[in-house]
Amino acid sequence: MNISAMLLVRRVHSLTRLGPLNTQRLQVAPAAASSAVRLWSSSRDDQRSYQRGHSPSWRNALAGLLAGAGAVLAYGLHHHKAERADTIRVQTTEKSSSLPTFSQEEVTKHRSLDDGVWVTYRGGVYDITEFVAMHPGGDKIMLAAGGALEPFWALYAVHNEKHVLDILSEYKVGELSADDLKKQQTVESSDPYALDPKRHPMLHTNSLKPFNAEPPPEILTDSYITPSAFFFKRNHLPVPQVDPASYQLVVEGLPGGVLKLSLEELKTKFPKHTVTATLQCAGNRRSEMNKVKQVKGLNWGLAAIGNATWSGAKLRDVLLAAGYGSDVAQWARHVQFEGLDKDVMGTAYGASIPVNKAVSEEGDVLLAYEMNGEELPADHGFPVRVVVPGTVGARNVKWLRKIIVSTDESSSHWQQNDYKGFSPGIDWDTVDYRSAPAIQELPIQSAITTPSDGAVVYRSAKEVTVKGYAWSGGGREVVRVDVSLDGGKTWQVAQLRGNEKGQGPEFSPPPGRAWAWKLWEVSAPLPPEVQELEIVCKAVDNSYNMQPDTISPIWNLRGVLSNAWHRVKVNIREDAVEE
Repeated sequence: MNISAMLLVRRVHSLTRLGPLNTQRLQVAPAAASSAVRLWSSSRDDQRSYQRGHSPSWRNALAGLLAGAGAVLAYGLHHHKAERADTIRVQTTEKSSSLPTFSQEEVTKHRSLDDGVWVTYRGGVYDITEFVAMHPGGDKIMLAAGGALEPFWALYAVHNEKHVLDILSEYKVGELSADDLKKQQTVESSDPYALDPKRHPMLHTNSLKPFNAEPPPEILTDSYITPSAFFFKRNHLPVPQVDPASYQLVVEGLPGGVLKLSLEELKTKFPKHTVTATLQCAGNRRSEMNKVKQVKGLNWGLAAIGNATWSGAKLRDVLLAAGYGSDVAQWARHVQFEGLDKDVMGTAYGASIPVNKAVSEEGDVLLAYEMNGEELPADHGFPVRVVVPGTVGARNVKWLRKIIVSTDESSSHWQQNDYKGFSPGIDWDTVDYRSAPAIQELPIQSAITTPSDGAVVYRSAKEVTVKGYAWSGGGREVVRVDVSLDGGKTWQVAQLRGNEKGQGPEFSPPPGRAWAWKLWEVSAPLPPEVQELEIVCKAVDNSYNMQPDTISPIWNLRGVLSNAWHRVKVNIREDAVEE
């Protein structure tokens, strides 16, 4: 049997194993499926040989590899069992020695479901037809059809991991000819991250490409305003290079018109407003969920949060200038944002917020061009970003290029298929992203920044000082932080610091507009004859929302919304006795 027939056999076998969940997707390529059925019925021995080495786990893994979607990548990779790795390597070695050689011309012919979808990677040829036919995002992956994966790999370097390559190796069908491989290697692939800005070396890097990092936690409580250099960095794609002189912001939607603004016009035609607001990543404190059960996502500690002073035009004012008056909420439901950061397919990062938040005088949504009194840094959205106070960081779109007033939410992957919370009982086999709303306002949060977990306090100090931050989404003000030194048996109330001026009723923000965090501190005597302290903090906001005491009830497969009581253990040591 020829190689094409064998591939079709393998394809239909996998399709039939997946059952009712995927029958709708099978209809994408009926001709290929029917041909495969005929071949399969006459070639059971070949089918069995493929069954032994075949795993469906890579279908969605390749989506992550090509489309850069961490959640999609995770969806597929959870199927792949570690114990298969050795078997895969043995099979791949045996298989590679007998595989045919293809020219680039032959690979290029396989660019459709009818002809097969082939790609090359490091001199190997791979058939990904099965994946494209069955995955809802397969149409995007078709952009790689007939060509090399390396350009996609360069963009989404975060997925360049051994287990992904092991899974991909199962689908190798041949080798690229030596001449064509040499031609490929002579073409230098540009690194889309080469022009990313320099970052402070103290940041803890969770991902290099795209860059995602957080400061040491103790830095956060040294200052009410977080310096931009130490503010956590959350990028989904390369940082775009933007010429401020040619920058243009577009506002559109129906039935209004289209408004185009240069950076200078945004700065001069609209009043400048300043708002101090805390931004927090949905994955802040994800590492604590990982300790309960592994989740998918960057392993953020407790410093994916920061507080800054943002200045710019109010979104409400710009929408009014574009013709969207107070009656816009009668027909529109959402305001969408698109950034200038794009993937290899030209798809921009996008998100949306409810229209009522966007047009409210009290919503304080800014089109910010300054951070902490200075021009926006590149990592934080230069030249213009959206700042949506009280809302999850993912909706605060950076490098803003377009605003769309719409009846619909953003169709972006990051709005529809990520940044959503699920029950602890939902896993990657049962998750349905349509069943959960996109995260907007975040829940009450607090964490201990000092002392750190595992720190040592000497008995001669006589007391321990505990510091941290607290914040609640939706403009709800933190009114109390409780701290315990004995794991939650007894509690004392921490001193709050709401801003640089002080704390008290005279310094409280207007109701519903508490956009900034509270820093807190408590000093307590060391209990006698105790060798270890379990320090715990929990916050309360003015709606009397409180943090859950443990992580297990709020665990979710993406590790978002992690806001259980924060706990650190501190060792108490006796002072050394001098001889």
